[in-house]
Amino acid sequence: MATLLHDDIYQLVREPIDMVGLARLVRAPEDGAIVTFDGFVRNQSHNRATLYLDYEAYESMALVKMREIGIQMHEKYGIHRVAMVHRLGRLEIGETSVYIAVSAPHRGAAFDACCFAIDTLKRTVPIWKKEHFEDGAVWADGELPPVPAETPRAKPAS
Repeated sequence: MATLLHDDIYQLVREPIDMVGLARLVRAPEDGAIVTFDGFVRNQSHNRATLYLDYEAYESMALVKMREIGIQMHEKYGIHRVAMVHRLGRLEIGETSVYIAVSAPHRGAAFDACCFAIDTLKRTVPIWKKEHFEDGAVWADGELPPVPAETPRAKPAS
């Protein structure tokens, strides 16, 4: 699902994100900088071991919101191109969940626009993250299941 604006790329994907390819696509001779954000799955959340994450989205609305962010970036920061891709489905520890690449003639605009993009995406785009732990799962920013007390050792079978 790709949509172009100013040769921009906005996608929701279920396969690994091609970060090198996306950075190459936003690069142009008139640019002096590309700033990227690589958000990936960490192995813990709230001091608890994370097993994996699941991402779901209201896909058509998510793409509309991603495009709106891109339009705002062009208006506010004088950037050249944007690639904004979010992964859906099950992601393992270390896998990239969201990748943003911004090119601009000057680094300041690229940095500011990239920061704006991820902050606004997290607040406004209907993509939800479910964190899976050994003792259950919770939607991010929701209530966490209680941390289990020390588990008594099993008694040997008689």
